[in-house]
Parts: sequence; structure tokens; C-alpha cells
Amino acid sequence: MKELERSSELCRVIGYTFRDDSLLCLALTHCSLNGTDGANNQRLEYLGDAVLELVVSEWLYQDSEVDEGHLTRMRAETVCEESLAQVARRINLGKYLFLGKGEEVTGGRDKPSILSDALEALWGAIYLDGGLDAARGCIMGLIQHSIKTAIEVGGTADAKTRLQQFCAQNNKKQINYVLVETQGPPHAPVFTVSLLIDGNEVAVAKGKSKKEAEQRAAQEALKQLCE
Repeated sequence: MKELERSSELCRVIGYTFRDDSLLCLALTHCSLNGTDGANNQRLEYLGDAVLELVVSEWLYQDSEVDEGHLTRMRAETVCEESLAQVARRINLGKYLFLGKGEEVTGGRDKPSILSDALEALWGAIYLDGGLDAARGCIMGLIQHSIKTAIEVGGTADAKTRLQQFCAQNNKKQINYVLVETQGPPHAPVFTVSLLIDGNEVAVAKGKSKKEAEQRAAQEALKQLCE
């Protein structure tokens, strides 16, 4: 009964009701509970990862006009483990997972790898249960902010690499990203990062992850230095 109540609660959070509840249960079952050969969410995670990449690729292609390299970097930033774990924490996905005792006592409900895999497994289950449109609707409902951020900043690796290249060409030797503070609740933190070049603060930026804050700081630094 408790499992059904938890399932119904999660369905309300993600905005999708399963026709086959066993798929939802499977998506939430970590391999630590039944072992790698038992019923767990690993196969669904594999499927959900493919669905996620398709949906994000489609969105980025339609909503940006950058080249293939930028599209690849933006997609990588959106679907990386840290970004997905942040989404999973926002919907409190860890609360609904079925874990083995070992993972339970070592904080498995908040481990980025477990959360991101479970989120992808959840999307894989929705794809099997309701088709691509249902999966697309759920994915976009949960990660639209991440995709918009990726479009805005153009990919973390690109901005930070360009800043490094600029500094090397202009005899600036050292770049440091310093975490200034973390605000907000545990499930929705906001990170503030200060960017120092040769010991001088050049930019300060906020983000929903340290990577996002660093990216925004690098973007701001590039604007100022180029001006």
C-alpha cells in the first residue's frame, strides 16, 4: 500500500500517470536491492539515456543556430550527471527509490550517479508506457531550464576554454574559480562563484550548480576582457 501511495505521489510531481505501475517500480529499483542479475533499473536507464539525448538534441537543433560542435557541448552540459542529479533532487526522486541496505546507510538516496541513472530510467519507463510524446513532455517539463541555460551560455567547456586561450594570448597566467557561497534549500541550491585572473576578481556569477556558475562567470569575464 505504501508503495502505491509513493508511486502516486511521484506521478503527481512529474505530471505523468503510468498505465503499467510495474514499469515505474522497476525504474525506481536500484541494483543494490536485487543485484546486477535481478530486476533493477539498469536496462531502463540505458533506454532513457537514448530518449533523453534525442529529445535534447531535437530541442537544441530547433532553438539555436550554432554549429555541430556547439550543439554537442550544449547537449553534454544538459545531460551530464551533475545536471540530471540536480533535477532529480528538485523532484525529491531519492525519496522514492528502492535501495539495498548498503546504499541506504551510505547516503545512496543523494548520490549523483544513482539519482541521474534513476531519472533516466524513469524517462525510459515513460517512453515504454506512453510513447515518445509522453516522454518528451515529461523531460522538457523537468529540464527546460537546463536546456535554456545551455543555449544561453553555449556550453561550459567552450566558454572556459576560450577564456583560457584569451588569457594565454594576453600574458595572463592564472585563472581561479572560487566558490563564494551556497544559498537556498538542499534540493535547490544556488552557487555563487568568483573568477580571479592573476589574483584579481574579474567576475562574479550565480548558478544552480558550480559548473553553471563557473560558466556564467567565464562568459562575463570574456565580455569584460574583450571590451
